[in-house]
Amino acid sequence: MNIQRKPEWLRKKVNPGDQNEMRQLLGELRLNTVCQQALCPNISECFACGQATFLILGRNCTRLCSFCNVEKTLPLPVDTGEPARVAEAVARLKLSHVVVTSPTRDDLPDGGAEIYAAVVAAIRISSPATRIELLVPDFQGVVSSLKSVVAAHPDIIAHNLETVPRLYQIRNGADYHRSLEVLRNSAEMAPDIRTKSGIMLGMGELVDEVLQLLSDLRGVGCSYLSIGQYLAPSRRHFQVQEFVSLERFESLRCEAVKIGFSHVESGPYVRSSYHAGQYV
Repeated sequence: MNIQRKPEWLRKKVNPGDQNEMRQLLGELRLNTVCQQALCPNISECFACGQATFLILGRNCTRLCSFCNVEKTLPLPVDTGEPARVAEAVARLKLSHVVVTSPTRDDLPDGGAEIYAAVVAAIRISSPATRIELLVPDFQGVVSSLKSVVAAHPDIIAHNLETVPRLYQIRNGADYHRSLEVLRNSAEMAPDIRTKSGIMLGMGELVDEVLQLLSDLRGVGCSYLSIGQYLAPSRRHFQVQEFVSLERFESLRCEAVKIGFSHVESGPYVRSSYHAGQYV
């Protein structure tokens, strides 16, 4: 298949010089970010503004999603000192809103839920005014793991559907309906905690399929939504099928707001944690 040329609106410049201060802090505290691991095109902008999405529980994922650049090798043991270091970074950066995520850790009995809860507790102590958003895996559908995360009481629990059910071969090991249940259970366990999801366009999805996905998300009580353009990290990954027009992004945003989402970000460079503080 021929790889399409990016349109003009998808040629954001990445300036390594804008990243130096953040990279120094991350290195000092031995912390990872999804910004770096996922080759996010917004990294220069966010790092220059003192924003980062922390990647806990290591850099290695136990699943083989074909769209993702996170490493797929044997995960390292859990680092129990990591929550305190994340909290220190949040305090030093004076973040008003922080997003914390992880690779999927199917090798752990609780999927890493205990460390997620510990991160929330540590941030609450050092930065009590900071809003905390957790972008969690599906924990293989184990409800007790999700309960541990909910009990820590973050401000937002996010879990990304990524794409429509027909294309779930790109999410090796995931299940569309199980992901919906993560969001449903989160909303039912703690109605005061908002739930959020994100999807990518340009993978071969049809508009009607996306509209059904939006309806499915609202059906499980999801409040916030991000819609962005999929960009293949390399030629080895699932390739972009379409560069979606700005008009379609806006049309889907309007439809999502119409059916009841509290806040929607929709555009080529939108990512689930990009400008996350604006959702609240």
